[in-house]
Amino acid sequence: MTTFSTIYGDLSGVEFRTLFSNGKMDGCLVTEANSLKTPYGTLVPQYEAEDMGRRSVKPMYFYKDGSLKSISLQSQTMLETPVGNIPAELVTFHKNGSIKRIFSLDGKLSGFWSWKNEFALAQDITFKSPVGTLTAKLIGLQFYESGALKSITLWPGQTLTVTTPMGEIVVRKGLAFYESGAIRSFEPQKKIDISTPIGIITSWDNEPNGIHGDINSVQLSEDGSIEALSTVDHAVQVSVREQNAELFHPGVKNNVCGDERKVSVPMKVRFEKKRVIFHDNPKFTFDLEHTSFEIKKMNIATKEPAYSCS
Repeated sequence: MTTFSTIYGDLSGVEFRTLFSNGKMDGCLVTEANSLKTPYGTLVPQYEAEDMGRRSVKPMYFYKDGSLKSISLQSQTMLETPVGNIPAELVTFHKNGSIKRIFSLDGKLSGFWSWKNEFALAQDITFKSPVGTLTAKLIGLQFYESGALKSITLWPGQTLTVTTPMGEIVVRKGLAFYESGAIRSFEPQKKIDISTPIGIITSWDNEPNGIHGDINSVQLSEDGSIEALSTVDHAVQVSVREQNAELFHPGVKNNVCGDERKVSVPMKVRFEKKRVIFHDNPKFTFDLEHTSFEIKKMNIATKEPAYSCS
């Protein structure tokens, strides 16, 4: 055990461990209560696991200049942030010292502690955003180095109603912004029709991936035009001059429970520099000017994905 000086104050009860394969010790554990004075409030690093829901004691990580890279807090603490006061159990920082990510809860998910147990502890958080003041149960928030809000991650079942270039949309899972405040991406709660350079496509991702809301299925350029979307409802027939037409369409897979139900696999369509790209595959890239596109309705009977097989 030893004492370690940081730019936020001294830490006592410190255990240094080799945390990376290169042998560098960029972090430490503490085994007793400490207080660090930061621009966002006084932070007490985690030094013991209070209950079965919390992870075992996690290390703090530092940048080379001694500033914090990440810290797990002993108890949920209210932080003063650019979007208001936000409760936090885990915080990460940019190199310039500004907050990068805030996680309001940092539970140990296991067979005994599920996301539903975590959600039961979540509270409504009211915060400022580029689209106005919002309230929801949040998994986390992400910020740019400037302090501007970068993305919002919602708990399953939570939604926000926001004004987008496509009109007022109810979003789930996540909402992301450019540093300017323009909407960068969102995950719609229900199917929406989007006007694209090749026609109107119904956008919907029945299985949005990822654990954060930084990347969502509907992606916009900073000027508000559509950049990418996912669809399970439409196929696109592509014709290039006199060549045979090629049909791009959503896929179908078996339900994870192993029963006879079929589940749609969304088709990704991206618009980039007067080109259209299907399935995010460079081989399926077509020039808008020299290609004709016909949008076709999908008629395959599929079900929504099942996440419980009981």
